[in-house]
Formats: sequence, C-alpha cells, structure tokens
Amino acid sequence: MAEKKLDLELFQRLPKAELHCHLDGSLRIQTILELAGAAKIDLPSKDPDVLKKYLSIGERIGSLEEYISRFEIPLQVLQTPEALTRAAFELAQDAWEEGVRYIEARYSPALHTREGMTEAETIEAVKKGLDEAEIELGIGTGIIICGIRSISPEVSMRLADLAVQFKHKGVVAFDLAGAEENFPAKHHVESFRLILKNNINTTLHAGEAFGPESIHQAIHYCGAHRIGHGTRLMEDQELMNYVNDHRIAMEVCLTSNVHTRTVRSLIEHPFKYYYDQGIRVTLNTDNRLVSDTTLSKEYLVAHETFGLTLNDFREIIINGFKSAFMSHQQRSAMIRKVVDELESEFSVGKLIIA
Repeated sequence: MAEKKLDLELFQRLPKAELHCHLDGSLRIQTILELAGAAKIDLPSKDPDVLKKYLSIGERIGSLEEYISRFEIPLQVLQTPEALTRAAFELAQDAWEEGVRYIEARYSPALHTREGMTEAETIEAVKKGLDEAEIELGIGTGIIICGIRSISPEVSMRLADLAVQFKHKGVVAFDLAGAEENFPAKHHVESFRLILKNNINTTLHAGEAFGPESIHQAIHYCGAHRIGHGTRLMEDQELMNYVNDHRIAMEVCLTSNVHTRTVRSLIEHPFKYYYDQGIRVTLNTDNRLVSDTTLSKEYLVAHETFGLTLNDFREIIINGFKSAFMSHQQRSAMIRKVVDELESEFSVGKLIIA
C-alpha cells in the first residue's frame, strides 16, 4: 500500500495529545485585543498583524529570557476569572479543531493575582473554561500548576498545596517552569515532596537552558514523571539510559527550542536521536502564540526535518497518550479509541498499546 502524503492536512486529521502547552503563551490575538480594550490596557499596536508580529518570536532567534518576556502582555490581560475562562476554552477549542483529543494546559496561578483574584479562583476559572470545552467539544483536558524557578520556594509550596486541594478538581500535575540557570530545582524540593506524598504527577522544565544536571535534579530530587524539553539529556549517557529504562517521557517542543536558542537549528535538535534510542518522546507546541505554531505544524516540522514516516508518527502519537496524566483506566480506553481511529483512517495493522 502506498505511503500517504504526510502534509499539514493529514496531520490535522490525526488524533493527538498535547502535553506541554502554556495557557498564557497560547492566546488568540483577537482575544488579547478585546480583553485589553475592556480593561483599558495599552498595547504596542491595535493592528492584529502588527501585534502578532510583536508577540511571536517568528524567525528571530532569541534566548529563553527574551522568549519569556513575550508573556507580559498576555499576563496583563489574564487577570480576571472571565479572561482565564475564555482563554482556557479557546485553547481547548483551537486544539480540538486540529485533531487534539486530549490537552494539558499549564500555567502559574501566582502570576494572575494582580487585580485581586486569589490563586484558587484562577484554578476555578481555568477549570470552568476547560469543562465547557469538554462538554461542548468532547476534548479531554487537565490542568498543570506551575511553580516558578525564579520565585521563592515558599510560593512554590503554596502552589503545591493548591495542587493538592484541586487534585480531583481539574489539576493533574505540578510543574516547575521559568529560567533554569541559577535557579536549580533542588531549591523547590519541599514542594515536590508534598506533591509526591499526595500521589500527584510531576513534570519539570529541565535541560532546556541548562545541562543534564538540571534533568538529574528534576528526576532524583523532585521525582519527575515527565521532563519538559530535555534537549541537553544526550550529554549524559548514563542519565539518558535511566530515563529510557524508566520510560520517563520527554515533552519535546521543536520550534520553541529554536526560538529560545536551546538548539541552533532544527536539524541539530536531538529529537530524532532520542526517538531512535527508544526514548518515549512526545511532540508539543509549548506556546502556540509566542512560537506561532500548532501541534499539527510541529508534526509537519518533525517530518520535514527528520524524514519521519507514518509508522514513526503512529508510535509518537501513542507515546503522547501513554504519557498523559490520567488514570490507567482512562488512558487505556483513550488509547484504544485512538488506535481504532488510526486503523480506520489509514487501514494500518494493529498497534501495540501495552
């Protein structure tokens, strides 16, 4: 049977899971304009194209710090429950429309309290938007609460406690995000002890702007079940073997990693090397607005850069669902459904889902 043409249209039809996506980095431009107008927030431009160019890294090569600076305007407009609910719903809707069947949206409640919202209220607002999307569209969703490396460990502890409180109310995991260098994960270890003691999933940004030691701390100090980015893992063969042996999933964000200068170019990204080693790699957007991408585009980039085949993408798709932070029963049921959809779409042989 002839290989189907792997183009954007095909990737948009494929059922996918999105595991690493920042809510505040994935707003629609029109939503920013409308929310800013209602809140009387000054923007660099009211022209959608100009504003998008300002907020998106695009073809420019920056740094992680420059990349993070793009979040200030989205954060300004996400300071009310209504704004967070709308943003969460629209993120899930945008994902659903390009074939995403399950998405985990991550954000830090500590960054949304400027106008008087409590951190708990931010979670309730995000959950409301995601719940509405689940009901209206049928997409599966989860919330990942982010501690911030450069903010005090006391704040991380407070957010971890919130994650515990909302464990069965939308929150599926706890993360540590932000600038890596000079802000080691081990400083936040008490937060992760609380998280793990309460049987909550963990994922940490690590090995993006700092070396494999950052990944080592994420796993062995903080108990990471998944690693966000992990581009520097290849520098430590023994640690890489440990990650592989223990099936610790890698949340790979190709386009974003070029924009943050984590890698110099797509072809130098270790994604294909990890995949060839059998590491459980997944593809993700990181930030749909800031990197001007979609999950389908990330799949297309992987195909065009590394020459991956349909069989390769079958495996990567299943990796995404296998790595989702949901119960074993839910995950197994979703994987069976996805396998049936793939078989129906492509008339492929049975996939291994164990």
